[in-house]
Amino acid sequence: MSAWLPTAPCTPQDCSGHHGPAAGLPAAVGRLLAGTALVLAGALLTPLVAPLGAAVRDRLTRRWAHTVLRAFGLRVRVVGRPEPRRGTGVLVVANHISWLDIPLVAAVLPGRMLAKSEIRRWPVLGALAARGGTLFVERERLRALPGTVRTLSAALTAGSRVVVFPEGCTWCGRDQGRFTPAVFQAALDAGAAVRPVRITYRAADGRFSGAPSFVGDDTMPASLWRVVAAGGLTAEITVLPLIPAGTHTDRRALARAARAALGLPEGAVAQSAVTEVAATRTAVTGSATTRTAFTGTAVAQTAVASDSANRPASSVHQCVSSIPASASSARTPS
Repeated sequence: MSAWLPTAPCTPQDCSGHHGPAAGLPAAVGRLLAGTALVLAGALLTPLVAPLGAAVRDRLTRRWAHTVLRAFGLRVRVVGRPEPRRGTGVLVVANHISWLDIPLVAAVLPGRMLAKSEIRRWPVLGALAARGGTLFVERERLRALPGTVRTLSAALTAGSRVVVFPEGCTWCGRDQGRFTPAVFQAALDAGAAVRPVRITYRAADGRFSGAPSFVGDDTMPASLWRVVAAGGLTAEITVLPLIPAGTHTDRRALARAARAALGLPEGAVAQSAVTEVAATRTAVTGSATTRTAFTGTAVAQTAVASDSANRPASSVHQCVSSIPASASSARTPS
């Protein structure tokens, strides 16, 4: 794993527990087959939908994404009132927990996703993602950062709704990582508003469920089975108030405001920054693992004291944890 990539303390062993009912084997298998078939069907139909008008595309995308989530066994709960497209670009930013985040956001606020460049090279799906308007970021190349910011800014200026996960990696959902400021520079350059949304996965009793978490060294087959085998899951998305363009003139302030809108206290942001400094120092000495094992929060979000490390986040990717996660936090977003 590159030292430049962000990491989270979450692991499947510590963070993916589900305290609730379980689906029977036939139901779980049925969900797996139905959900997978719908995902593939959506990917194959993307080129046909792309030429349609924005309103039609949005309506079809929302229906497809909602159906995918239901097929995998999740109920969808929307808190807040999403607004229709206004003809101007909007940057949608969300905390990142799972691969399920993409259809969940698309079920409410469909838009152009920012994804890691590796997806472009995937057979069939890569080409379909590109045709569907996906924006790609080269996570390993810091020199590509200015170009990515320009691409995002151009999409926003053209009136697109762009969806990003600024943490740059998946967390289990009990807490969030730091928001990297680079994507917010694109919003500033384009004069675009920012729409924060909070994602939470709940068990049947309303408590947090870790079953959908896709973290650490988790595998897609294991994650898929954990989701379809869990009973009573609800995917909750909270549409938070718009941060109008011009409210903040500094990308770091805008990133902090968007992250604070998710409900995490500013003190947690400060702690994250302290941890990043510690990670920077340990990276120099080559002993990051032993010197940061006690922190219990994100490390190596940046490896140098330079704004060039504030890369835009990719759409879906895990952080392979380098430290144990006794718990990423005791706090559950509400």
